[in-house]
Amino acid sequence: MSRHEITREDVDALLVFLPGFEEPGRTFASWGEVEKNADGSIGLPFPVYEEDVEEFFSRVGRHGWLDHGYKPEAAARMLEDGELIARASLEQVRTMLTYCVRGERFCDGLRESLLKGGQVVALLRRLRAIRELMWG
Repeated sequence: MSRHEITREDVDALLVFLPGFEEPGRTFASWGEVEKNADGSIGLPFPVYEEDVEEFFSRVGRHGWLDHGYKPEAAARMLEDGELIARASLEQVRTMLTYCVRGERFCDGLRESLLKGGQVVALLRRLRAIRELMWG
C-alpha cells in the first residue's frame, strides 16, 4: 500500500477545527446513564460526540493521515510530552493522530480526554506551524 503524501489542503482540512476546539469550557461529548437491564446485566454509558468532533476524526481517518505502522504505546507516550508535540515532525503528528483515532475503539471517551487535555489542540497548533514552514 502506498503512503499518502500530506498536502497543504489535507492540513487545512483539519485546521478549520482549531478555533472551535480552543473554546474555553467547551464540551465535546455527552454521556448517557448506566442502564440496568431486565436480565440483570448492566449497560455502561458511552460518549456521544458533538458533530464537529465526529467530523474532525472522520477527516483524519479519510484523508491519508493514518500511520498504518504506528505503535500505540509509543504514540501514547508521545502525546504525554507537550514539548515533543510542540516540535513534532509531520510524521510524528500523523502517528499521534492515528492513536487519537484508533484509541477510541479500546477506551470509550479517549477522544474527549485528549480534547479536554489539550493534546488535540496542541497537535493542531503544531500542524499550523508546520503548514507555515512548508507552504507559507
